[in-house]
Amino acid sequence: MTRRTNNAARMLAAMLAMMVCAPWARAQTAASPAPAPFALPATDGSESLDHIVAIVNQEVILESDVQEEMRFSAFEPYRTPSEGTPRDQALDRLINRMLIVQQEKLEPQAPVTDAEVQAQIQELRQSIPACDEYKCETDEGWARYLADNDFTEQELEARWRERMEVLRFIEVRFRSGIRISRQQITDYYQKTMLPEYAKQNATPPPLDVLSARIEEVLLQRQVTSLLDDWLKTLRDQGSVRTLQPGEEAP
Repeated sequence: MTRRTNNAARMLAAMLAMMVCAPWARAQTAASPAPAPFALPATDGSESLDHIVAIVNQEVILESDVQEEMRFSAFEPYRTPSEGTPRDQALDRLINRMLIVQQEKLEPQAPVTDAEVQAQIQELRQSIPACDEYKCETDEGWARYLADNDFTEQELEARWRERMEVLRFIEVRFRSGIRISRQQITDYYQKTMLPEYAKQNATPPPLDVLSARIEEVLLQRQVTSLLDDWLKTLRDQGSVRTLQPGEEAP
């Protein structure tokens, strides 16, 4: 695989991860007994009880899941900011991911291998900006970074495997059917890229040099649009309920 292809795939993964990738929420059902409450550290140093914050087709998301997803963002530093508070964004990603995993169970894919997980984590250790300070290329530095973000190595590997499985499912479902025409690439080059180079008084590379990069950008846009529409349909057709503070689960 070429460096250009690697970079393009990484960008697509980052865009999709922004929408859906989060640690897997506990597979509890609303109809089953609620988990016993336990204490969570609060921002003011006090403690609060864990509780259900959302129900997605009878599966529950706990406050501890949301807190875990917020911590997990330390391993995805290039995630594009979206609207809402960090907690609201985390809960939204968990809901999206739970909807996707529920569909994934109906269309099982080949499992992600241990070697694939380790390869991505090795790359991750070299790409997180904060890892420069920790020296994550060393086992000791990586262990300190994990500990400071409240993850064990085994927990992160499990979360990253889940992330990879969701992204693979999305790409297989949406990306394979998309075709970008030569005319679309030419239009983007002429109407978007050339004006940008002109603003910077820079000489643009020829279309043939940028063609693969433009194709990937257009592909990313279409995958993201299809995924948005699909998630909206899943929410409309299913049962998604978020609980307000103090509201009890049914």
